Amino acid sequence: MAATVWKGHLTFGLISIPVRMFTAARGERISFNQLHKECHSRLKQPLFCPHCNRNVERTEIVKGYEYEKDQYVLFTEEELDKIEPSSARVMEILEFVK
Repeated sequence: MAATVWKGHLTFGLISIPVRMFTAARGERISFNQLHKECHSRLKQPLFCPHCNRNVERTEIVKGYEYEKDQYVLFTEEELDKIEPSSARVMEILEFVK
């Protein structure tokens, strides 16, 4: 049996229906890399920047998504907080369309 990928409630008005979602295709997950804030090089553990050849502090780390080899789109914590859904367990139907 397929694994449940999401479990929650579908709500509209006062009606709430328990729902489970299963994968219908191969799942892909976006993961971020830890980068050195100054030069945008990917960090190694312990937090070491191979480009600058030194250990870095946690305050020097930013998150980035690699869209091409060694090319990153950088994200701040505030930007990631803004795109986080308000509720991860409830889907609300606001209206029906004919």
